[in-house]
Amino acid sequence: MPNKHASIKHLRQTKVRAAKNLAVKNQVKKLVKTSRKHLLAKEKDKATTSVRAAGKALDKAASNGVIRKNTAARLKSRLMKQLHALGK
Repeated sequence: MPNKHASIKHLRQTKVRAAKNLAVKNQVKKLVKTSRKHLLAKEKDKATTSVRAAGKALDKAASNGVIRKNTAARLKSRLMKQLHALGK
């Protein structure tokens, strides 16, 4: 346990930020998972909306520093590639 007041505050802030980041990561994972489920089931309309929602969540998480920019780009790219393959 920290002794100084500033260290105690920093620990408190870290716990709050970690909880928020975990919630955002879980939400992103859930959206990506549902997108993949719709893509595998070849449900084009549902897949389109879920991929868009997942892309938006990935961008937002990357801009807030929850996940890395390249990770978000890689996941979005893979989802969009699968979505375009569904259209053919």
